[in-house]
Amino acid sequence: MTAQTDSFAPNPSDWLACLTYKSVATAAPSNHDLDQMVAKARARNRSLQVTGMLLFENGRFLQTLEGPAKSMRALWSSIQRDNRHDHIEVLSEHIASARLFTNWDLLVDGRFDHLAPVRVAASSAPAAVEAHIARLVDLALNADDLGLNAAIAEFGEQGWTADAIVTLLIEPAARALGDAWLEDACTEIDLTIGLSMLQLAGHTARQNHSMHTIRASRYRILLATAPGEQHMLGTSLLADQFFDHGWHVDMAFPDSDEALANQIEAERPDAVDIGLSDACPRRHALANLRATVQHSRLLGAAHPTVVSVGGRLFAEAAATAMSVGADHARKGLAGTSIRIAELVKRNRTS
Repeated sequence: MTAQTDSFAPNPSDWLACLTYKSVATAAPSNHDLDQMVAKARARNRSLQVTGMLLFENGRFLQTLEGPAKSMRALWSSIQRDNRHDHIEVLSEHIASARLFTNWDLLVDGRFDHLAPVRVAASSAPAAVEAHIARLVDLALNADDLGLNAAIAEFGEQGWTADAIVTLLIEPAARALGDAWLEDACTEIDLTIGLSMLQLAGHTARQNHSMHTIRASRYRILLATAPGEQHMLGTSLLADQFFDHGWHVDMAFPDSDEALANQIEAERPDAVDIGLSDACPRRHALANLRATVQHSRLLGAAHPTVVSVGGRLFAEAAATAMSVGADHARKGLAGTSIRIAELVKRNRTS
């Protein structure tokens, strides 16, 4: 089993240590073995105030964990000693001010095909841009965070803005990953790793190019994935954008319409953005999203809330805001904070 050094340096007490790693099972576990492992992990994580996600597919584990630094050090030490897996490879380590997961997700069934090269679909983009997209897809699938960071820095040196990087490169790369998964060219774990790497690249782009001079806003937004949606790339990158523009940002990853409605009622935001996957065209999710929007609006009489929706379906114009009863459907991430601010202002003066 390969080992990683403990790199969780002391952090402010209100921040969380976050870790994502992959590994290979030393023996094929039965369904009973997996159920027992998850049950024990949930109990252990609850006692340590650690949350996260676990995927198992084709003999491979992918796990994301987040919690207090002290708890994470103890848990990581235990994970490294666990003889049920080896070839442990850390994909990312960072700190965050809020949790992405509110509970320990169930195991996700995967497919058992061999990984094939991912082809970037033809588009109207210039050949040079398509080559950049293919490069990011390859780096993301190989969990090469250093390579991705170097690529983002290189684009910045060439004059690319953060919005251009996200709109012209990261969002198309996410769709390319989704297409690869739909074509059985990559597995669920490969897709999840790739989107996680693109998410980190998007954060890097925003941090490297943000002017940090935006005035504070009076507005508050709740950024949420659609209930049950596992892909959070757009929601996560929107948080950077709204934060840079001075908004008060809250995030939610609800598992039901009721959970989302409860958070809207508790926080009374000026706007809420509900995101589907930026990688996969969730056509079957439109009816549920329409019900989610309607459910959210039931709370808006006393405090009108602008409802925005997003995801690949809307980026490709396969669905509209009107089709799900929303006020706005974002075609992409860039400029979303400006458009929603205009809607909020109109709401306040109407």
